[in-house]
Amino acid sequence: MRPTLPLPAEFSLIARHFRPLAGPGALDLGDDAAVFAPPPGRELVVAADAIVAGVHFLPDDPPDLIAKKLLRTNLSDLAAMGAVPLGYLMTVSVPRSTPDTWFAGFAAGLAADQAEFGVFLLGGDTTSTPGPMSLSLTILGHVAPGAALCRTGAREGDGLWVSGTVGDGALGLLAARGEIADPDGYLADRYRLPRPRLALGQAVVGIAHAGMDVSDGLVQDSGHLCRAGGVGCVIEAAGVPLSPAARAAGRLTLCLTGGDDYELLLAVPPEAEPALTEAAARVGTPVTRIGSFQAGPPQVTVCAADGTPIPIAVGGWSHFDGQGSAVDPVP
Repeated sequence: MRPTLPLPAEFSLIARHFRPLAGPGALDLGDDAAVFAPPPGRELVVAADAIVAGVHFLPDDPPDLIAKKLLRTNLSDLAAMGAVPLGYLMTVSVPRSTPDTWFAGFAAGLAADQAEFGVFLLGGDTTSTPGPMSLSLTILGHVAPGAALCRTGAREGDGLWVSGTVGDGALGLLAARGEIADPDGYLADRYRLPRPRLALGQAVVGIAHAGMDVSDGLVQDSGHLCRAGGVGCVIEAAGVPLSPAARAAGRLTLCLTGGDDYELLLAVPPEAEPALTEAAARVGTPVTRIGSFQAGPPQVTVCAADGTPIPIAVGGWSHFDGQGSAVDPVP
């Protein structure tokens, strides 16, 4: 009998922690690539995001929550397109000193969210790095042909709507760092655990003219819709939905410009507003009208209740200059 060759450490780790997460088409994570087909008559939707220790999560965050944030931020991109999740590819780059218990917790977080959102691991890569932990994920979903909700399409007269509440993610980072009070842990939880609005995204296909998720800040991401549609928009600050915890924090500018909310931002024509609110109620996700799109240069104006412009010097987060740069500030 020939001796069985032991698995190299990397492949043994994959077998222990990631093979149980593999789904149809993953070939038991034993080949160089996955082989699968989307459901008949559907188009593939593909997105990718990465998260890095010290930038998107705190190095001492629990590994199961890190895994869930990685998967959920990508699921939020599918939600913004109105897509149904299918599966994902993942790359894990961690320091060599990362203990096996960390991988066990990370895989447990993925397993819990796979069960909740109906997705499976299709493949990926594991590497070591001398730098901070870096995790990337490519998500695959599907939509009816031509039905994907895109950023283009906002028109003059459309209302600007947002789901859920805004500002909890940015405030949650401060709470997680111990910089602001968070007695019940609500804000830190919102930062560590996004809520991808998949059901709402699928429900507003054919209702909204345009959409995207709020990841880099409400003002900056509204600017993306403006540029894509060739219109301007006005945000009515008093109408922006804030959680009780965010209201108590009293940091309105941060709520308007901070990232990590992963709510849906939608351009909806007035005649479709009843359909929008009915769809939102059906899936149990609140939506709020916070402004409107107008003819003019593609920029965002934030106004107080009396119509006075509120200066916003930084519209949101940019990885390459450390501040917002995509939205023209109000003079």
